[in-house]
Amino acid sequence: MERVADVLRAKYPQFNTIGPNRSIHDALHQMHCENVDHLIVLDDERFVGLLTEHGITEKIIYRSRDLDTATVKEFMTTYLPVATFNDSLEQCMQLMERHNTRFIAVYDRFDFMGVVSSHDLMKQALNKRKATFEEQEEQYPWDY
Repeated sequence: MERVADVLRAKYPQFNTIGPNRSIHDALHQMHCENVDHLIVLDDERFVGLLTEHGITEKIIYRSRDLDTATVKEFMTTYLPVATFNDSLEQCMQLMERHNTRFIAVYDRFDFMGVVSSHDLMKQALNKRKATFEEQEEQYPWDY
């Protein structure tokens, strides 16, 4: 059974980080340049939250926040479900479903290890399925 550690190993290291006191304008620019939909918010190497495009959009539209003066701290999500290195991918999917989120913070004891997204889990599942089909194709002696 695949574990969260396998997913993090495949995407490690995660460079999409930002500080809580940076401006939202800087964060959006960084997201665009790195082609990501979220940034991990670290304060002195300590995980404090997650900034997502969805979170920014929601606060701009429904709470009428101004981008020129807003900081990451005002827009980040501080509540995320937590998984451990040894949790299975199925457990992560269940956590995401239960908490209605697309992201999970991963810890190894008290050390923050990274963030796993629903996209990461889907990608891992598809890669495993592809490998399974390739193994089955090798069973036949003929070629199409």
